[in-house]
Amino acid sequence: MSATDLDELESELGVSSGQLRQYIEKIEKLEEEKAELQEHVKETFAQAKNDGFDVKIMRKILAMRKMKKEELMEQQELLEIYAKALGMVI
Repeated sequence: MSATDLDELESELGVSSGQLRQYIEKIEKLEEEKAELQEHVKETFAQAKNDGFDVKIMRKILAMRKMKKEELMEQQELLEIYAKALGMVI
């Protein structure tokens, strides 16, 4: 596709191919970085497991730390209510 064709296409569609390419390339780069970070997280969990930590509990703690205080309190209260309703002691 020639530069003239791109110019005509940009005019027809109202889209800047150069700007679009920049966004796509940036997102691709960020996706690569995200994959690398996810691999580091996976390795860190593996190290923690090797050191005797329960990874399921660690993930639960991480999820709890992301919650707002009110949301966490409400969830804990509901957990206690449901457990009592089932005759479970926590």
